[in-house]
Order: sequence, then C-alpha cells, then structure tokens
Amino acid sequence: MRWALVRVCLAVTAMVVIAFAVPLGLVVKELARDRALTNAERQAAAIAPALAITTDRAELDRAMATTQAGAEGRIALLIPATAGSPAVDLGRHRVTADTLGGASAHGEAVTVRVPGGLDLIRPTAVSSGTVAVVEVYVPDGDLTRGVATAWLMLAAVALGLIITSVAIADRLGSRMIRPAVRLAGAAHRLGEGDLAVRVPEEGPAELRAAAAAFNAMADQVVQLMEAERELAADLSHRLRTPLTVLRLNTASLGDGPAADQTRAAVSQLEGEVDQIIRTAREHRTAGSVGSVGCDAAEVIRDRMAFWSALAEDEAREVRTAGADRPVRVPVGRAELAAALDAMLGNVFRHTPEGTAFAVDVHSSEEAVIVLVSDAGPGVADPAAAVRRGHGDGGQGSTGLGLDIVRRVAESTGGDVAIGRSVLGGAEIRVWLARDPRTTVPGPSGHRRPLRRRPR
Repeated sequence: MRWALVRVCLAVTAMVVIAFAVPLGLVVKELARDRALTNAERQAAAIAPALAITTDRAELDRAMATTQAGAEGRIALLIPATAGSPAVDLGRHRVTADTLGGASAHGEAVTVRVPGGLDLIRPTAVSSGTVAVVEVYVPDGDLTRGVATAWLMLAAVALGLIITSVAIADRLGSRMIRPAVRLAGAAHRLGEGDLAVRVPEEGPAELRAAAAAFNAMADQVVQLMEAERELAADLSHRLRTPLTVLRLNTASLGDGPAADQTRAAVSQLEGEVDQIIRTAREHRTAGSVGSVGCDAAEVIRDRMAFWSALAEDEAREVRTAGADRPVRVPVGRAELAAALDAMLGNVFRHTPEGTAFAVDVHSSEEAVIVLVSDAGPGVADPAAAVRRGHGDGGQGSTGLGLDIVRRVAESTGGDVAIGRSVLGGAEIRVWLARDPRTTVPGPSGHRRPLRRRPR
C-alpha cells in the first residue's frame, strides 16, 4: 500500500509537471525569439530619422555605425536609384536582390530565414521619394539566448516537485501503514497469549477506530479471563470454610476405621481444594477485586452469625464491636465476605479450641478499619505471613487467604498489617479507604490514630 501510494503520487506529479513545464518551455522559447526580433526592429528604426533627411552615403554610413547591429556588421541598407540620385548600397546583404526589391515594392516588413539566423527586412521612405530597405541580421544565438538556462531551471523545479511529492507520499504512506502494522502485530501477539498488548490510537480516523476497538476487545478478554480465574480461586477458597467445620467435626468422631476414613477423605478433599486454589492463584492478576460498594457492618454481622455457631461448639468467646450501624466501603459484598472468612478461618485453623477472638470496626471520613483479634499464640513472622499471599504458602495453608484480604484492601488504596492484639494473640488490621483515589498509609507510614471502641 505504501509503494502503491508513492507510485500513484509519482505518476500524478509527473503528468502535472509535463502538462505545465512543456508549454511553459515553448513559451520561453517564443519570448526569446520575439525579444530578439523586437531588438532588430528597434535597430532598423534607428536609421529612419537619417533616411528622412538625407541620402548621402557618408552620412548614412555614420548613422548605421552608431547602432549596435551596425557596429557588429549585422545591418545593411539599400536605396534604389532614382532619376536625380544614384543607388546607395551599404553593408552586407544576406538575401537576394529579388527579395529586397519585393519588400521595397510592397512596403511591408518581412522576416526571412537565412543561414545562421533570420533577416529582418524593413522598408523605410527616404527624402528622395523612393523606399529604402533596411536589413538587420539576427543570429540564432540571439533568438535562443536564455532559453537553455530557463529550460534547465524548469527541469530542476520539475524534478524538485517530483522528489518532494514522492517524499511526502512516502511519509504519508508510512504514517498510514505504521498503525496498521502495529495493529496486525498486536493482534498476532494477543493470539499468542500476550494479554497486556495494546495499540496506540494513532493514524487516520478509521485506523484509530480500529485500534480503539482492538483495545476494548483486549480489555474485555482480560476482564473475562480475570473473572474466571477470580471465580475459580475465590470459590475454591470459600470451600475451605465448610471444610474447616467438617474437619473440626470429624475430630469428635473418635477412633475406628470409619472415623479414620472420614478424616482421610476430608484431608484429601482439603488437599484437592488447596491444589485448585494454588493453580488458579498462579494466573491471577492484582487489582481484579470488584469495586462495587457494600455495607461492611451488615457483611460482618452476617459472617459472624455463621462463625459464632462453630465458636459456640468449640467454647470460644466471641466479641463484635462497631457493626451496629451502616458502614459503606467501596468493596463488593462477595469480596469482603471472602476476606472476613479468610481471616476468621485462620483463627479456627491456627488457634486451639476455646481461644477467644473479636471483630472490631472503626470508621472515619477517610477510611474504615476492620480488626480481627484473637487470644492465640500470635504470628511469629508477620512479614512472612503477608508474603504467603504471593505463593510462599505454609503448612496447611494455600497462601491465598491473606492475599485475598490484601487485595481487597489495596483495591481501595488501603493496606493490611499484622501485629499483636490486646487479647494477647494476633491482630489483623485492614485499612479500607472510603475514596479509592485516596491512599491510606500502610503500617510503615504515618496515620491518624483511631480510638479503639470498648469491647
């Protein structure tokens, strides 16, 4: 397409140049000829005043010598003889006597082609009453003077126009082709699995529209794949909540082959779920948490109603504070519920029966803080516990639970911190910014202290 555009532009420019340059060159040649003949007319007219007052040979010879043509020997004069005066013949004649006689008889100026140029023959009346003939020779050099230079300049201009048009056509073609090539390359890379490829929206309007459509399609593909991976990982992780209850219930079955088989089946099921979670986790991308808002207090009350029943079976003391009034957060209900289940499930899995725990909610104009505290042994290495969300994993852990919590917090511009609770065990502190555009400082930054509500 690029070279086709160049060839078309070259052909069009060449035709335009030919259409204008050839006639212009012929006009230049004709102007040079007319200029030379006009100058010859002027040289012949310079002799007319002398012919009007005298026919003396010496006087006429001096008058001819004063002209440029006379000085160069290119002017001649013939006055026919009359009854009272002889003929006067001056200069070199280049035409025949019949031609001169004809011009004198008819009284009309004529131009005759002679070897090496043109002869201008101009009849002029003299004082003796006869008609003299002034002959001015114009060489071919005068007829074409400046024509070659003008033609050379026209050729240079024509060549410059052609080169310029070709260069412009090449640039335009390149500008048109480059976005199309990028679009084709991006489509090829997307087909090979590069989901991050995007196309700059540049070039003509049609290619910009195609690039915008391609980018929208790629974004939709990424969103669909992320949604599938999120669903596979999060649903699989949510299975761990009933599995935790099932595993705790199997502990009370006692001894026996049936009890051992049940516990083995539950353990195998947990392992399969963990494997599904890890496989999905390898392909998940950060920042895919939904941004639909929900009432955090209502979600906490709902999940605490579920976990409280299991806590009662294990003689765990449960406290909830701050969830008695609506608290809006820019997080989807399902995502926030999954994060709470991940934190509460860790309490049941990693603390002995009878260990108390609490869930507190603190809110301000800038952020909402959710605290999950327990009276267990605590977390020996909080930094490593958070890093497990990146796939380190631990014994009996998929490494995804705290990662779900972290992603929920970071989707709002917040953060997650693990520390020592007032109950003596671990405390998971989750910052949720009310405005996702506002970044809430993490545990390493400075933050406004929020007063803890009484338990």
